[in-house]
Amino acid sequence: MNDQRGAATAALKNHDLVADGVREQVAKGILFEKRPVRGSDGAPVTGLYNAWITLDNPGQFNSYTTDMVKGTILAFRAASNARDVVAVVFTGTGDKAFCTGGNTKEYAEYYAGNPQEYRQYMRLFNDMVSAILGCDKPVICRVNGMRVGGGQEIGMACDFSVAQDLARFGQAGPKHGSAAIGGATDFLPVMIGCEQALVSGVLCEPFSAHKAYRLGIVMDVVPALKVDGAWVPNPLVWTDRMFDDWGRIIHGEPKTGEALKEGKAVVARGSVDLSLLDETVEALCTKLLYTFPDCVTKSVEELRKPKLDAWNRNKENSRAWLALNMMTEARTGFRAFNEGTKETGREIDFVALRQALARGAPWTDDLTESVMPGAGTRR
Repeated sequence: MNDQRGAATAALKNHDLVADGVREQVAKGILFEKRPVRGSDGAPVTGLYNAWITLDNPGQFNSYTTDMVKGTILAFRAASNARDVVAVVFTGTGDKAFCTGGNTKEYAEYYAGNPQEYRQYMRLFNDMVSAILGCDKPVICRVNGMRVGGGQEIGMACDFSVAQDLARFGQAGPKHGSAAIGGATDFLPVMIGCEQALVSGVLCEPFSAHKAYRLGIVMDVVPALKVDGAWVPNPLVWTDRMFDDWGRIIHGEPKTGEALKEGKAVVARGSVDLSLLDETVEALCTKLLYTFPDCVTKSVEELRKPKLDAWNRNKENSRAWLALNMMTEARTGFRAFNEGTKETGREIDFVALRQALARGAPWTDDLTESVMPGAGTRR
């Protein structure tokens, strides 16, 4: 019997996309690691693992480059195929950001003005989102920091999200020359409803981890700030009451005025510690360990359908529009973000742009230059 089992193991086929398997660093900026899954007693379980896929570009807030997108696809395919993997943890390096979306430096310096190239890039991006949605293992987004723009989109493609409570969430498209059609316009209405989806996708107003929990976009939120050795909930948002004097919900909303000033002072005294986040993620993986694996796969396949159906309906025409938009608003917005400074800001002069378009001005290099950050001071 043992010989037969050994022969069967030796005959197993490799279904990964690359013959030599996935290395610790799949591509520059993508880390892949198998960590032992822990049993209910807290001890590592022999021969079973969780696959950790980490966006490793902290100097640019874990924004993904073209190579990182390709690496993420390979990593998710490998995690999905791995017979010894229970769950996938998708996260970023450090405590500042899970991911802030596509690498705006690469966008501004290569893809801006090159719609045919950006269309090819968006094929890769679409495949990355589909790789997450098609993973045979449940996927947990470990939100270690900001989850914004395309980072919010790939985060929402995951099955579960656990966030440290200093993290912020949101979209940035219309503020920077794009539309959140890399998944957000598909996922947000399903997850938080149409009205709040419009607030996020059109107004680009960020929201706290506590509001994300209230809206139902994350399953759990844990403190990350330690002050004098004690855990402190995010002092920059209201976490201790639900309603203001007018009966409006303010739990998770940002503080203002003196309350905000006091909150910032608390943050300055403390330090960020993600150990509670890790404990919560590990505990979720342990819960998944004690389930039938095929039943879990079928369950997540079915429960992903509302997101997946919307995604598959729209991803191709979204790719085409995003490519063409690289000749106009995206070309301008990404350049502004990349070239702007703390002094000038990173957004264009929206009023000047709208006034020029109202006069019938065509999209020319002169128009783009006229609305760049700081352009008014140069005229």
